[in-house]
Amino acid sequence: MDGGGRFARSLTPRQTPAGKRTGAATGDSTRSVRARLPARSAPVSERTRFLDRTIIGGRRLLVGLCTSRAVFTGAGAWLTAALFVATGLYGMERGGHMPAAIETARDMGDAAANLAGLRIASVNLSGQNHVTPGDILATAGVKPTSSLLFLDAEGARMRLEELAWIKRATVQKLYPDRLDIQIVEREGFALWQKDGRINVIARDGTVIAPYSDDARYIRLPIVVGDGAQTSVVEIVEALSLVPGVRDQVRAAIRVADRRWTLKMRNGVDVRLPEQGLNDALEQLALLDQQKSLLSRDITIVDLRLPDRVSVRLSDAAYAAREAELKAKAKAKKGSSS
Repeated sequence: MDGGGRFARSLTPRQTPAGKRTGAATGDSTRSVRARLPARSAPVSERTRFLDRTIIGGRRLLVGLCTSRAVFTGAGAWLTAALFVATGLYGMERGGHMPAAIETARDMGDAAANLAGLRIASVNLSGQNHVTPGDILATAGVKPTSSLLFLDAEGARMRLEELAWIKRATVQKLYPDRLDIQIVEREGFALWQKDGRINVIARDGTVIAPYSDDARYIRLPIVVGDGAQTSVVEIVEALSLVPGVRDQVRAAIRVADRRWTLKMRNGVDVRLPEQGLNDALEQLALLDQQKSLLSRDITIVDLRLPDRVSVRLSDAAYAAREAELKAKAKAKKGSSS
């Protein structure tokens, strides 16, 4: 038996008693052996051979790395250093010192960049009206020692757009030392009153700022109630079509977030329908123009039904009308007798 576990056999043919050689195959034996061989498989593709070689090579490389001393030389020192760094970072995070550490690292980076001539020397601001330049620079993170290299322009833009007044911001770094910040502010569209507080809101209903005696806010329309801020465009645009009515409106009150009631300056309430808002306002404008409806001694004008207009008299007007009707009835009775 050889080293591979196979039986050794002589390469020289030897005679058998029957006169036949052994150790060398005869023609018949050759045919019988060939008959027992399996059919040859199809040719292996080049891609398969490449993948096989890649897998075998990867295994050999992995075994070599695992048995190489060079890989493990100094590994303990590196692992120890990494453990100390991770422990330090965890301690700073738990102790609340991480922001200060990040700020210190940023200041060090700014100092190095400033020595290389990348200090922010000029900032060009445009588009601001309500937001002060100081607020813009502070929000963007621009300080006297800031460098253009380490300023995060995208982060500055996102922080600026979080301010209520700012709708859109653009921050551009112009190397080596100039920063350009463009602002698009929201415009005050209406005043929204809720829970006793009045805020200036934009067209999309975003609360911009608390109300103040600023001259820019005095002529803004007033809407009241839950949901009024999200439906403000509907009522403001509808009233703009009937300026004669709009100029008499003190506030528009949102009712159950379904419809509007107008509070007029003389105290009259105009109840508007859920559907057909524009038609109801046109009808109100026509009645006021032809019959001075809103100037009469009434308290409520109800336009919620499309086929009729209901009016409620004030208490004084009701009492006067009752007295007038009684006087007429008495006079009629006297004349008939």
